[in-house]
Amino acid sequence: MEVKSQEGHRGRLREKFNQSGLSAFLDYEIVELLLALGTARRDCKPQAKEAIERFKTLRGVLQASPEELQEIEGISPYNTFVIKLVQEISREFLKEQILNKPYYKSSKEVFAYLDHSMRGLKKETFKVMFLNAQNQIIKVEDLFEGTLNASAVYPREVIEKAIKHSAVALIFAHNHPSGNPEPSDNDKQITRELVFAANIMQMKVLDHIIIGGNSYFSFADEGLIEEYNLSFLSLSISRGRNV
Repeated sequence: MEVKSQEGHRGRLREKFNQSGLSAFLDYEIVELLLALGTARRDCKPQAKEAIERFKTLRGVLQASPEELQEIEGISPYNTFVIKLVQEISREFLKEQILNKPYYKSSKEVFAYLDHSMRGLKKETFKVMFLNAQNQIIKVEDLFEGTLNASAVYPREVIEKAIKHSAVALIFAHNHPSGNPEPSDNDKQITRELVFAANIMQMKVLDHIIIGGNSYFSFADEGLIEEYNLSFLSLSISRGRNV
């Protein structure tokens, strides 16, 4: 009877998903579905509810390490394998969505990818997106890791990579593990130097996005990229007059 009951319950969850997608689910029900993929004929609801209680949100469960998840009685290594597999598939799907798409027409997809790929990182990681003349993202690379300051991010290395990928435009991104996306003075200094370096090589910097918690800060949206470009132009004109 218990097996039939579980099959019926899981069937109802599948039908609910087919009809309404994940929007109709509570967080613990999504976790229950993931656990059910790796557990045959057993009630996964208690483990799902405990996981949400312990890690607070669905996002918290997805960010948890396999070792942390397996501290919950009834969650096996195979369960955690399924959860991490789904997470990695989602990450690759989002990455494929942004590659070779115009950046200005898919900024939400870019942020979704950044948020997903950088969530849960304990160290600051500096990403560079390389774009072609049509503002299509052709390559995404992690270039620097650790506490970022003016001596930790090397504009020359960024430009060398850009030339290697035949890029004409760049988007920078890094995370703040603290959860606060507001830029520090170092963040502003680094971005200014990178904008100057790109201008010298006749490349464009489109944005620098800082991910923090569930939000982000965009240097372009706040007018700082334009400000740095104007500073470079003003400095170039001033030097030209002094020659």
